[in-house]
Amino acid sequence: MAESKQFDNVTVVKQANVYFDGKVTSRTVVFEDGTKKTLGIMLPGDYEFGTDAIEIMEILAGDLKVQLPGSDAWIHIQGEGEFTVPANSKFKLQIATVTDYCCSYISE
Repeated sequence: MAESKQFDNVTVVKQANVYFDGKVTSRTVVFEDGTKKTLGIMLPGDYEFGTDAIEIMEILAGDLKVQLPGSDAWIHIQGEGEFTVPANSKFKLQIATVTDYCCSYISE
């Protein structure tokens, strides 16, 4: 699901979200309807994240593998790609190169 290359009429939260000693960072973008997305960068490394809401991770550039909840398989993404993570779950990432991403949060 390719979206526009830019977001219009949004608010950006100045405070960064910083994880794993700065190896993963993002900024929160708030839309007029109150929905949120984060735009960020992940440096090479192995990470595990937990979710509160459903998350749609749009990979804009990078080389990574993702292991989704309930699966032993790793999905390899090079360049652009997308995956969805269920709410209240954990997923693993193996980042091979600097990865640019946009994460959308979906309320049920």
